[in-house]
Amino acid sequence: MTAVRTLWRGGHLVTLASPQGWGLVPEGALVTEGDAIRWVGPLSELPPSMRDGLSAEHDLAGALVTPGLIDPHTHLVYGGERSAEFELRLQGATYEEIARAGGGIRSTVAATRAADEISLRHSALARARALMNEGLTTLEVKSGYGLSLEDEARCLRVARSLSDLGLTVRTTYLAAHALPPEFDGRTDDYVDAVCAWMPQLQQQGLIDAVDAFCERIAFSPAQTRRVFETARRLGLPVKLHAEQLSDQGGAALASEFQALSCDHLEYLSDSGIQAMADAGTVAVLLPGAFYFLRETKLPPVAALRAAGVPIALATDHNPGSSPGLSLLLMMNMACTFFRMTPEEALRGLTVNAARALGLPDRGQLVAGQRADFCVWDAGHPRELAYYFGRNPRRATVLQGRQHEA
Repeated sequence: MTAVRTLWRGGHLVTLASPQGWGLVPEGALVTEGDAIRWVGPLSELPPSMRDGLSAEHDLAGALVTPGLIDPHTHLVYGGERSAEFELRLQGATYEEIARAGGGIRSTVAATRAADEISLRHSALARARALMNEGLTTLEVKSGYGLSLEDEARCLRVARSLSDLGLTVRTTYLAAHALPPEFDGRTDDYVDAVCAWMPQLQQQGLIDAVDAFCERIAFSPAQTRRVFETARRLGLPVKLHAEQLSDQGGAALASEFQALSCDHLEYLSDSGIQAMADAGTVAVLLPGAFYFLRETKLPPVAALRAAGVPIALATDHNPGSSPGLSLLLMMNMACTFFRMTPEEALRGLTVNAARALGLPDRGQLVAGQRADFCVWDAGHPRELAYYFGRNPRRATVLQGRQHEA
């Protein structure tokens, strides 16, 4: 079957084609063929051959066009909510204190285990649709609220099913997220179980990458290393929740395994930055969690920038520390809290987010890339980070097919 060729003309293109700069193309055009971009450039320079065999033509009428947005860190599949903990934190309790008292992740584990697969899918679909409403085209979803073989598999199946929306969905195995109650006092035994479940879930086609929470309230560097060694034997890439609440040396450890990304990073050291730079590991910053937990320790953005470490952004959507579902708000927060530029923020949700997922085929408007892009009612790309509470999305194109707002 011949792939459908479509011309998208008259848009103000934000290509991000070079390492710096917006890559603006006023009065631009894109030609897509099937699910790929065939040509990008000024409409006035469109080769006549690109018009041959056109099946459709769309006038973008001066709208802004960017690569599709990518969320490289979410915990989208879970049961229940944790608004009571929000109140406790406002009264002075810390995230760590709540977790040690039996709240936190464990309370979500109990709610997730009690929910059936249909209800988990229903709630996860609603969350994914909310993100799509602001231009999401590719989504990462972690497990980690099941913490048993059966429940982790159930959550990963639900995550996989979100691709029914037309999204690309990458699933990450995060059983090393917290210690379930049945393993109290037996953390090393639980790590053994996490490692034993991994090949079984991989054989079911449920794992794209492996993650762990390396922190005082979670798993030690030595325990994390065991998880990563199992992943490496299975040929699975790794990611890490690193240096969120303290410096455990997690970023350096993850970099030993050529991790796709290290995420959070508020307490990242200079040596951790250098290790990430040497390994080509992406820094995924999570401004929603920084805001919601009222953190004061900023991630070292300037040092990451100076070291050439790519910086991505994500919602970190989860019920305990970042219940937000707005990619555009994450851009604004990254600029206001972390002093990133609007261009860096957009790159953080496109080309660098794609790199954090090991997906080099998206995130830019260039020939050969996947035909995932967003059409916005905006005059300049900086407006996407400037406004909050306003959604200018007009349409999203997924694999060359238009989805209306």
